Amino acid sequence: MNIKGINLLICILLGILSNQVKIKAAENIIVYKGNISRTISIKSLDELAKNKKATGTLKNIISLTNQNKDEISTLLNQKFELPIVLTSTLIHSKIGNIILSRITKIIYPDKNPESFISIPAMRAGIIKGIYEGNGELNLIGFLKSYPNKNIAINYSALSKVINRVESMNDLVEFFTGSPLTKLKSNPSN
Repeated sequence: MNIKGINLLICILLGILSNQVKIKAAENIIVYKGNISRTISIKSLDELAKNKKATGTLKNIISLTNQNKDEISTLLNQKFELPIVLTSTLIHSKIGNIILSRITKIIYPDKNPESFISIPAMRAGIIKGIYEGNGELNLIGFLKSYPNKNIAINYSALSKVINRVESMNDLVEFFTGSPLTKLKSNPSN
């Protein structure tokens, strides 16, 4: 039997076995900031997404941070149409690896931040979420599809990214706002 035949046989066996093995999805998100952590259940996020009702730790966090639960619910339910084949091709490309390696510094399987574990987990969560969402993915669908019981979020790394995005947003707004309009409308000055 040649190499292609062996690979085909392995793929067929894996396909048969994958139908027999159930992969557990995420149950909790653990947010880390230094040595402090807080656990939020995926069930409570799902409840917030479906019924706009916060429970448990999530309710306390929303209250302490003065967040709007309706806005969080909208964010959790926001759907993105993603063709599964194109998305799979992208997340397996070189640029996809770079993007995922940066994202997995923020979100990764709890206690396993190594890229050889976190990147495949991220890919699996994305693809399974798209599949189960019939070509669409939202945050709840991704979290329910993530193949690890506990998802870790590095709050410090997330804050840095948010600050960069906000400063980039301010920069874009500045250059597309009034100074550029004035220059466009008065080219002689």
